[in-house]
Amino acid sequence: MPTYPTASLISTLVLAAIVLVSCSGNVPASLGVSDAKLAPCPASPNCVSSDAQDHEHRITPLYTIGPPEDAWMAARNWVANLPRTRIVTERADYLHAECRSALFGFVDDLELNLRPSERIIAVRSAARLGYSDFGVNRRRVEALRAALIRQGVGK
Repeated sequence: MPTYPTASLISTLVLAAIVLVSCSGNVPASLGVSDAKLAPCPASPNCVSSDAQDHEHRITPLYTIGPPEDAWMAARNWVANLPRTRIVTERADYLHAECRSALFGFVDDLELNLRPSERIIAVRSAARLGYSDFGVNRRRVEALRAALIRQGVGK
């Protein structure tokens, strides 16, 4: 029979595992492209989108230089190499990835939509849970923008 400290430790670990699993949240039904736009952001400030009209959620799309498909592949590869990130859906003009936070494993949904006729990659990054993301989603998109600029495929 386990001693009290061992039983307490096991109980704590089981509870922590349950809490961490619950941090992922459900996959939002609104993900994807509808009417040539990514889903709107919720009222909470934990989302940014290049399709948003309001200042709080609006972020500039990723402008491409040269063939838009080159920027698309560079963006896809950057996302694929992000720590704790898994590409869930990948099509010729759409990508959805789940990005987990390091500490608690909270999941953010990152979406990219290639719009070659506009020479942009539309982007949306949103936390599944909580109210504030402390700017994590905006910083993620700006890091992607900087990577594309460094590679000479974005501006």
